[in-house]
Amino acid sequence: MTAAAPDRVPVIAVTAGEPAGIGPELCLQLALRRAWPARLVVLGDAALLQETATRLGLHLALRDYRPDNAGPLPGTLEVLHLPLAAPATPGRLDPANARHVLALLDRAADGCLAGEFDAMVTAPVHKSVINDAGIAFSGHTEYLASRTGTARVVMMLMAPRAGGWLRVALATTHLPLRAVADAITPDSLEQTLRILDLGLRERFGLAAPHILVAGLNPHAGEGGHLGREEIEVIIPVLEKLSAEGMHLAGPLPADTLFVPQQLDRADCVLAMYHDQGLPVLKHVGFEHGVNVTVGLPIIRTSPDHGTALDLAGSGRADCGSMAAAMEVALSMARAGPPHGDMRPLGGQRSVGVLAMVRAGAAP
Repeated sequence: MTAAAPDRVPVIAVTAGEPAGIGPELCLQLALRRAWPARLVVLGDAALLQETATRLGLHLALRDYRPDNAGPLPGTLEVLHLPLAAPATPGRLDPANARHVLALLDRAADGCLAGEFDAMVTAPVHKSVINDAGIAFSGHTEYLASRTGTARVVMMLMAPRAGGWLRVALATTHLPLRAVADAITPDSLEQTLRILDLGLRERFGLAAPHILVAGLNPHAGEGGHLGREEIEVIIPVLEKLSAEGMHLAGPLPADTLFVPQQLDRADCVLAMYHDQGLPVLKHVGFEHGVNVTVGLPIIRTSPDHGTALDLAGSGRADCGSMAAAMEVALSMARAGPPHGDMRPLGGQRSVGVLAMVRAGAAP
């Protein structure tokens, strides 16, 4: 993936996600939301998108995607047609369409790797129905890492807050709670922090990111009385990487980490597990939250919510988080490709982040 040239309009692939969910509607709303400085190419079933637009009264002309299309054109949406395996009904999951959902991701990722697309934005998928189809699937993050041949990536979510963004990355992602402690090893934690530090510098323009690291146990282990993971795993890794020049603080008790006094001095929080960090982030900005996969050789963002089957087909789905994901993807695409240098940089913290973040504005 290469950065979009200054004189070329970026091309962003948008996958329509679970066809029975709100994804198709979100893609249409996204195109109507504003005049984007990019070509939006929705990957999905063209007939389903047209049916959705007609049912919801969304006035948008669909045209077939071709790499050499002119654009963007007002009132039109480019569609890269990938057919459903079975008819889709709003709110009713069908395992027959699981491979269709994955085909959307495959085509978008392959297009990003080839330089056809500058970034991909993914509408929500439904993990359980993909697994019901007999396909092992734990989420976008892990699937795209495998598809791009990336050994390790980091899931990071971000939401607007006063003066900028709250960013929360995860040391572990979709694991049962009883498996979390075993998954946090010195090697895995070190790799996560290196990828996160590099991603914040190269994708978000932070010269020396300041990362707050949560403890795993209540009260960050309370000196070993509530668990020894902080003493035996987390602290040695933080000491090693801090000696190399990374700006890290922790391990900090998670119940007092997400307070303004702490967040105001940080660029990102690393939580040890999914439900340690994400409930706070979604409380802060659920309607404008963005999921970013850090460490991929391509740019991938998504809204921070699920398929909302209860809203599918109603016209009441909120496009705010999807639009925020588009904004972040565009900003990251303009920043250029990663250099792949894992060495930490020293020096003073930079406030020169990407345009949207620099302005401190919500999408």
